[in-house]
Amino acid sequence: MAVFAYRKLNVYQKAQQWVIDVYGLCKKFPEYEKFALTSQVRRAAVSVTSNIAEGMSRSSNKEVAHFLEISYGSLMEVQSQLEIAQLLNYMTKESLDEIDPKTEEIAKMLSGLKMSKLQ
Repeated sequence: MAVFAYRKLNVYQKAQQWVIDVYGLCKKFPEYEKFALTSQVRRAAVSVTSNIAEGMSRSSNKEVAHFLEISYGSLMEVQSQLEIAQLLNYMTKESLDEIDPKTEEIAKMLSGLKMSKLQ
């Protein structure tokens, strides 16, 4: 596998765009959340793509699956945090409804890729 083969993964490409979308949502959060929820959401979002890349660099399928699982966990962490942000009126329900299907698609792709590595 090429050194940067993860870049060719559809899930990685979709997750990159999703991170950009999440950052866009965070821009609308209040300034006083800059070092709290905003920072937490952004770190967790970046962790999704970071763990895909790191996992795909591992030599065993078990290790790859482990990092994909971490990526999935970060994805769910962001989802939960965005739901909290919506409850706090930092974002609209429509904005959450817009990103939900993207998050769900990435979750399914990560699960499928993980399962393929465990077989």
